[in-house]
Amino acid sequence: MSKPVLGLILGGVLGVFDGLTAWFTPEVRNELMGIVIGSTFKGIIAGVAIGYFARKFRSLPLGLAFGLAVGAFLAFLVAYMQGKYYFEIMLPGSILGLIVGFATQKYGEPKAAG
Repeated sequence: MSKPVLGLILGGVLGVFDGLTAWFTPEVRNELMGIVIGSTFKGIIAGVAIGYFARKFRSLPLGLAFGLAVGAFLAFLVAYMQGKYYFEIMLPGSILGLIVGFATQKYGEPKAAG
């Protein structure tokens, strides 16, 4: 499986779990479905970006750093739009980026020659 496709799938799946962490914030439980959908979309965007990066740069440390940066940045944008819950939003988003960065560097197929 190519690195961008692996990133897309893994980012989407982890995005669901990222969104489900909102359950631990009681004030937003009534908005859980929308949060899960938004987090899934955010995970897909992060996964594709991290996958393309992993295809171009074959370095685990760079992949982890880029994954962390992308995950944290996208989560920051969401938290900034909310105006609160920065830690609760950015922590799972950053973890998602780290995991996808690791997986795309370690397990994704490199771009075929030719």
